[in-house]
Amino acid sequence: MLQDKVCVITGGSGSIGLATARLFIEQGAKVLLVDLSQAALDSAVADLPSDGVATCVADVGDVAQTRAFVDQAVTRWGRIDVLFCNAGNSGVIGGIEDYPDDGLDNVFRVHVRGAFLGCKYAVPHMNAGGSIIINSSVAGLGGSPGIYAYCTAKHAQIGLMRSLAKELAAKRIRVNSLHPGPIDNAFQTHIEDSFSPLMGGGDATALMNSMIPMGRHGQPLEIAKAALFLASDMSSFTTGSMLVADGGFTA
Repeated sequence: MLQDKVCVITGGSGSIGLATARLFIEQGAKVLLVDLSQAALDSAVADLPSDGVATCVADVGDVAQTRAFVDQAVTRWGRIDVLFCNAGNSGVIGGIEDYPDDGLDNVFRVHVRGAFLGCKYAVPHMNAGGSIIINSSVAGLGGSPGIYAYCTAKHAQIGLMRSLAKELAAKRIRVNSLHPGPIDNAFQTHIEDSFSPLMGGGDATALMNSMIPMGRHGQPLEIAKAALFLASDMSSFTTGSMLVADGGFTA
């Protein structure tokens, strides 16, 4: 399904990035994983085929480092077919009166500036049939008290995706956003643990499960499968869209 496609995945050592890399490689892709820590990347790729994966340490919010990971992919494989902007951070979670004045800055730097820079520098190396996937969230489809930076950044990614989709359609490069619901991973656990005090000490994880019609958090592989659809020719007439994978959370 992705035979000989060159795929760049940011946030590559996290659970969704790694699950996506594994699935893409199984489908014949060459994958460059990008993340902040070489140790984390080494651990993540330890069980992946060495001939199908490469790694690069980079801060996605930095211009020079973004250009460096794009150049690494192009130097090694000649082009980029799929860019999965998956890097993310949760930021501060707390009430508005005590929220730090710069609380949005670091989160926007990763989610919004990071996706923007990745697209800016990858697009010149993408051909017709290329696919850009911006990993947003169900947090980009609604609001949540206390999660100001994360929710706002995830909404902003949708505007970026829609603008890119219209510009790049003429080049036959598709751009879509992916919107996972709560996922069973360390990232989501941190958010829920931080959110619980805002509930007066309630169990945010249990609350989330009660709000999901399927009654559970998703698994990273389930999000990877959604990314595979957007990366592959199965979605050849899909651009400017928001693919929600949330167990019915936003239904």
